[in-house]
Amino acid sequence: MTRRSIRLAAALGLATTLAGGSLAAASELTGAFAAPQKPAVAKHVLLLSVDGLHQSDLAWYIARHPGSALARLVKGGVHYSNAHTTIPSDSFPGMTAQVTGGGPGTTGVYYDDTYDHALLPAGTTNCKTAKPGVEVDLTEDLDRNKASLDAGQGLKNLPGSILRMTGRPQSLLDPGKLPVDPTTCKPVYPHSYLQVNTVFNVARDAGLRTAWSDKHIAYDILNGPSGTGIQDQFSPEINSDADGYPAGNDWTTDNKATEQYDNYKVQAVLNEIDGYDHSRGHRVGTPAIFGMNFQSVSTAQKLPTSEGLKGGYATKGVPGPLLRKNLDFVNTEVGALVKEIQAKGLASSTDIVLSAKHGQSPTDPGALTRIDDGPLVDGLNAAWKKKHPGAGDLVAHSVDDDGMLLWLNDRSAEAASFAKRYLLAQSGQGNDINGHAKAFTTSGLSKVYAGKDAAAYFGVKPGDARVPDLFGIAKYGVVYTGGKKKIAEHGGAHADDLNVPLVISGAGTPAGVTRSRQVETTQIAPTILSLLGLNPDNLQAVQKDHTQVLPVR
Repeated sequence: MTRRSIRLAAALGLATTLAGGSLAAASELTGAFAAPQKPAVAKHVLLLSVDGLHQSDLAWYIARHPGSALARLVKGGVHYSNAHTTIPSDSFPGMTAQVTGGGPGTTGVYYDDTYDHALLPAGTTNCKTAKPGVEVDLTEDLDRNKASLDAGQGLKNLPGSILRMTGRPQSLLDPGKLPVDPTTCKPVYPHSYLQVNTVFNVARDAGLRTAWSDKHIAYDILNGPSGTGIQDQFSPEINSDADGYPAGNDWTTDNKATEQYDNYKVQAVLNEIDGYDHSRGHRVGTPAIFGMNFQSVSTAQKLPTSEGLKGGYATKGVPGPLLRKNLDFVNTEVGALVKEIQAKGLASSTDIVLSAKHGQSPTDPGALTRIDDGPLVDGLNAAWKKKHPGAGDLVAHSVDDDGMLLWLNDRSAEAASFAKRYLLAQSGQGNDINGHAKAFTTSGLSKVYAGKDAAAYFGVKPGDARVPDLFGIAKYGVVYTGGKKKIAEHGGAHADDLNVPLVISGAGTPAGVTRSRQVETTQIAPTILSLLGLNPDNLQAVQKDHTQVLPVR
């Protein structure tokens, strides 16, 4: 197959479309989920994650904007219209899946805030006597200064100077906040917590350059076990105080602020396309693997209002005013990246992968039921202690967004069963999209996996130190929150959480191809390596999970 440039300058011809359709049909019939047989043609892969974006959002937008950058990107490549992200559909398992090829059971990453029964609490110095069991927090809480956009680096005149932020930000993590390895008695950095290698590690081993931009310093995890996978990591802190906005508000509390924040990362990637590091201070060459996440679609879906516009969805699957505005923003930013690729003569050697770490639920505002999870967890602990006088809390750690993950201090079958029975017996009053009372039953849960069943659900052995002892799948529309500030969340297992877009467009793809067979975002990782002519089996998760390269050609 000959090289193809990214098709953004003009509409595709009928002959190209028909040829792409025939190729797609042939691959569907033959089940072509094997690695490409021809040498790869891409020298660069740009990975873009638009967090919160659904496949339905992309379809809605390009139907109404057929000449848009997003529409041209889809028309110029292969569009996988039935792609699923991880369960749980959280940012960390969603992103690690895209760069490792493995799900949570393989990567060991279930959420951005979890619990590990084997590690020791932060600050432990006597590791022989310390009791294991600790929260593993991969959020802004690990920063030396989480109130600052530079996470404590000490740059002057922020936010404009943020592009001068270090590309090796591990030093901005506070080791005193990290869990401790009982064997070495040393802090466990995020990259060490990941159980498998990443595409960045494989690329580095092949002598290729890598870069990535994301929302927390804790995305050090993408460096992989070596800690050196990403040569240029730009991670301004999204949950820092947003400069120019009311005190105490971070960059996610106002959608305009989130767009401003995302634009810093876009500028970093533009610099990298031009052959510089993210700061534009050093000419280093365009990376082989690089990219960023967009956060602003997610805030436009979650905020009830911002900039005087109503957030979320007007009706089921129909973006409301704020979300429509933000889809325009993302379209413009993606268009700028593609334009720069073309301007630098890289279109014939670059593939763009567009996807999302997670979706957002619900897309039907009428289905929203907000439930305060605090009383549910408190009630479970109280019931356990009443039955077991002298016992402590049953719940060691909980994470509840639009799913429920519990780690228990007592990991016995009895305790897991007790927690499941208790939760399924609870009913009460939540509130709806308008803040009015709305009844709920079974703690808002439709299905609960506990103990061995939870381990089996994630494909790990019972007693695994990281796996949740209870995983609850919420009913559609349930969001666990103590207030009324959220109208959507992610982390669960509904179609709204899981059905994300997946497009590969550029040098190594045919044009105008749509594939409807279900694929997984874990397949992005081996596909990136295949496009670059590297061996996908060099990824440990690919070997363990038998993750297949996406059918591209």
